Amino acid sequence: MSKPSQPKGVLVPHANARLTVHGRALLVQRILAGHRPAEVAHQLGCSRATAYKWLARYRSEGAGGLWDRPSRPRRCPRRTPASIEARILDVRRRHRRGANWIGAELGLAASTVGRVLARNNVVALSGCDALTGEPVRRGSMSRLRYERERPGELIHIDVKKLGRIPEGGGWRANGRDRRPERLRGQGFDYVHAAIDDHSRVAYAEIHPDERGETCAGFMARAAGFFADLGVGPIQRVMSDNAFNYRHSAAFQAVLADLGARHILIRPHCPWTNGKAERLNRTLLREWAYSRVFRSNTERAACLATFIEHYNHRRRHSSLGGLPPISRLSTTS
Repeated sequence: MSKPSQPKGVLVPHANARLTVHGRALLVQRILAGHRPAEVAHQLGCSRATAYKWLARYRSEGAGGLWDRPSRPRRCPRRTPASIEARILDVRRRHRRGANWIGAELGLAASTVGRVLARNNVVALSGCDALTGEPVRRGSMSRLRYERERPGELIHIDVKKLGRIPEGGGWRANGRDRRPERLRGQGFDYVHAAIDDHSRVAYAEIHPDERGETCAGFMARAAGFFADLGVGPIQRVMSDNAFNYRHSAAFQAVLADLGARHILIRPHCPWTNGKAERLNRTLLREWAYSRVFRSNTERAACLATFIEHYNHRRRHSSLGGLPPISRLSTTS
């Protein structure tokens, strides 16, 4: 009896199967050699019905019949139509949003959208580049999830560094083939962001640096912004271990005026400040890299509009598909 070779499109048995392909070949070999099927089944730890099944498969299909077959049915009459699948994939490709957002836009269940994306091997958003949608590698993530009970109990802050866009657009607008002198030495913008742990209401500003005085001024204005929306009083502020947070007398003075305690995350574990990091990623995907900007001023002018959209209209998955402002309607 020849060694069974794997046919195309046939599944490989799992590692803990009682009878692997080679075990099935041994079973058939022993039966064809004259041993009783019941005795061979007992020797190999399977039932007589199983022994007769693989023997019949071998006689009708040869060695290739000993491989597992897909469990997928021949027909799926209730499967999502191909036209709707195409719409889902098109919306995902154009907007790079998740199943909850796509489902709400198209009037479909999020679970249906998720199955379509999985069936088409679409990479998760967390593993894609914000602008191009190409798969990228991601770092460690924390499995510990928490949420404070009331607005203002904990504010997450962080700074995101962005390269400035030259007049006429950068490489995203003009390509990487040539890099004229005017595209060099543009410097960076520093996006200071803050987000309330309970409501997810966010605030952001663009500054030319991340010095302690700048962070202090941002924190004071952010506190005023949150207070106007009913978030507060602020009890704790969480940040990373940057020098401008830890050793700035101006920043610490603002926290003292607010009566807030400063919480530092564990060194080299940015996911500890996960809500701020997630806000940064949202800012990159849906604002900074949402389209090709032709100047730095054009991009900066869109930030306030996006923050307004984020707080009042953008659906948030952790809030059951509601915008962050909905958490404040009964607490303000």
